[in-house]
Amino acid sequence: MIIDYEILKLIWWLFVGVLLIGFAITDGFDMGAGVLLPWGGKNDEERRVIINAVAPHWDGNQVWFITAGGAIFAAWPATYAAAFSGFYVAMLLVLFALFFRPVGFDYRSKIEDPRWRNMWDWGLFIGGFVPALVFGVAFGNLLQGVPFQYDEYLRPWYTGSFFELLNPFALLTGVVSLSMLTMHGAVYLHTRTTGVIKERMKKATTFFGGLLVVSFAAAGLWIFAGFDGFHIVSMPATDSLPNPTAKTVEIVSGAWLQNYQSYPLTIVAPVLAFIGVAGAIFFTIRDRGGLAFISSSLSIVGVIMTAGVSMFPFVMPSSTHPSHSLTLWDASSSHLTLTVMFWATVIFLPIVIGYTLWCYRSLWAKVTIEDIKAKSHELY
Repeated sequence: MIIDYEILKLIWWLFVGVLLIGFAITDGFDMGAGVLLPWGGKNDEERRVIINAVAPHWDGNQVWFITAGGAIFAAWPATYAAAFSGFYVAMLLVLFALFFRPVGFDYRSKIEDPRWRNMWDWGLFIGGFVPALVFGVAFGNLLQGVPFQYDEYLRPWYTGSFFELLNPFALLTGVVSLSMLTMHGAVYLHTRTTGVIKERMKKATTFFGGLLVVSFAAAGLWIFAGFDGFHIVSMPATDSLPNPTAKTVEIVSGAWLQNYQSYPLTIVAPVLAFIGVAGAIFFTIRDRGGLAFISSSLSIVGVIMTAGVSMFPFVMPSSTHPSHSLTLWDASSSHLTLTVMFWATVIFLPIVIGYTLWCYRSLWAKVTIEDIKAKSHELY
């Protein structure tokens, strides 16, 4: 079965979005738990409870991040090349922070010295805090446009610097990401722990959920108040061979709101984000852990969908040369590549999701201080 090239480009925009959402929902609670570790656990045993609550799944969850990167490389090679040139230092910072996680999980409890364990507790905090913040900062810069352009050989050239990425709006979206994933981590820990840790997670969910609502609303109001976006004036046919320099793009105030005006149903995305946060707080306070986790996951879906809908069809706008901006129509791989990837995804993605759900079901249980004491040399 041959699928139309234009349809395949749209499908892969959706697939990449699904992978990003899958990564945020699964590995997001791992990172959120890491952020909460120094305060959620007041002593060594309580911190080991938090660590072992995420221990069965953290490494499998991180595969979503690798898969999303691989999918971007294969489906949008031009975006992959331009993004990793512009965000090179930021991506290295994320990778170096993630290095703390496997070493921290495996070696933290090998030595009983409190100084050793405290050092790795802060390492796990860094491994959660830095990626959660940087991912949000990256999206904030995508909404503003990234300073890059193509030369006559279609080689991308980035003209910005790392510190330019840390601008006020990007830092605000960084807070959105950090509060979102930390709230998600608190909700997850609430479902997997008991006693005093569980009670602390209720407070953490309320605090970071409130921070998410405030920061997400502030970012939306900033955009509504006249934030410059990107608008396509003319471009080749959407099913033509990719050429990122063959279109005309203008920077227009309020352009990121046009899709909501043209397609009113897309307002569901930001509304879902707010409803999800409210549900996460409501159900956590009432000890309905499963419903709280579903609500928290829906808030993540809403936040990421809001970014995708606002920017559609752009995936990486250029602030210095707007007509060199990358869209899902002109940053894609060939028709054959997208077709092969599509059928591989249709076959294997359900298997991966099914196996992941089976793992969660098989390893799902409350982690208590009594478990840590009884199996001190077996657990993390």
